[in-house]
Amino acid sequence: MGLSKNIKKAAFWSNVMKVGAVFVVLITIISLCFNSFSDLISGNWEAVYDKNFSNEQWKRFFSSKVIAGFIYGIYAVSYTHLTLPTNR
Repeated sequence: MGLSKNIKKAAFWSNVMKVGAVFVVLITIISLCFNSFSDLISGNWEAVYDKNFSNEQWKRFFSSKVIAGFIYGIYAVSYTHLTLPTNR
């Protein structure tokens, strides 16, 4: 079933949001580890905040991950057939 037919189904968008949310959580954890690993290990939360979230940096930090999660969710659900099974 093609993407144009899948986007009309509620189950498709439900699965996109589920897959996208998991992707956002994972990519956020990975990104924080790459950006602030030593500060995370030492428990220096103020440095983690300053490096990633202060001065409205949180908007860029999370918006890029949400957009990537949405795109990945559409890709994963559409091309790996995670939506409702079809009769073949």
